[in-house]
Amino acid sequence: MRRREFLRAATMALLVPSVASAQQTKKIARVGYLSVATVEIDRSWLAAFRDELRKLGYLEGQNLLIEQRHAGGHADKLAALAAELLGRKLDVLVVYGAWHIADKLRGATPVVFTVVPDPVAQGVVTSLARPGGNITGFSDAHGELVPKRLELIREVAPKATRIAVLHYPSAMALMQLRTAQTAAPAQAMTLVPVAVKGPQPEEIERAFAVIVKERANAVLVIAEPMVSVNRKLIADLALKKRLIGVSTVREWAEAGFLMSYGTSFHELWRRSAIYVDKILKGAKPGDLPIERPTKFELMINQRTAKAIGLNVPRALLVRADHVIE
Repeated sequence: MRRREFLRAATMALLVPSVASAQQTKKIARVGYLSVATVEIDRSWLAAFRDELRKLGYLEGQNLLIEQRHAGGHADKLAALAAELLGRKLDVLVVYGAWHIADKLRGATPVVFTVVPDPVAQGVVTSLARPGGNITGFSDAHGELVPKRLELIREVAPKATRIAVLHYPSAMALMQLRTAQTAAPAQAMTLVPVAVKGPQPEEIERAFAVIVKERANAVLVIAEPMVSVNRKLIADLALKKRLIGVSTVREWAEAGFLMSYGTSFHELWRRSAIYVDKILKGAKPGDLPIERPTKFELMINQRTAKAIGLNVPRALLVRADHVIE
């Protein structure tokens, strides 16, 4: 009898780790992704996000499920999409471009913003060091880099004095416009603010008619998501009108703009994956500080420069992180 009880106990001891391991394997991390942009705009950034999660041991279809919702540039759809995702019992929600509905994201579900231009000023969090509550994420520093983009226009084209500022009049974009207006006199530039009312392509075409009428030499795009959904159209029109185009992330230069200078969004999405991993392992989002970017990229499109008849100074080409030949 004792031998039989010993064997039974030994067998159970061997089974317990296996059962625990099986239960651990079956645990699936449920991650939501909410974006104001289109699937196409998000594709490469999400690829970086997924790649970083794979490095951290998360495999879709095995221990990871990602549910995506994209508003396609229509910010008014975000609240409903957020409610839909939050009803899916997520472990964490990753968000791009939904700053104005931050209050609707507060609650039990941890939230990671991939990028917020100014998290405190926009009311997303009360502190960068200790956000508190269920929200954390990353700042992109785009507003701080606006004067640098004006300097780049001056460096590449000293005679460019009338600069159109294409923007959607959100609170974030208007803050950056004011920054540009403050910095413009030092570059002997006159700014021509040109607002678009929404993501419709006809709004972009109307805006460019105004830009041409105002005799602008260049166009600085404040890359609010409502504008960025039409990135390729904007780049094409700038090229057609032979305008110097400057904006934020590298995708603008890849689309045909002359230059882009700003934070690496691929890096921010990778960092977001690391925060997701920390939260899944028990970290509280309110204890994770809002991180500021450490990597900035200057990209120059030489094909565009040649098409608009512009010689980019060699000193500027040498400083560029990437040059499209």
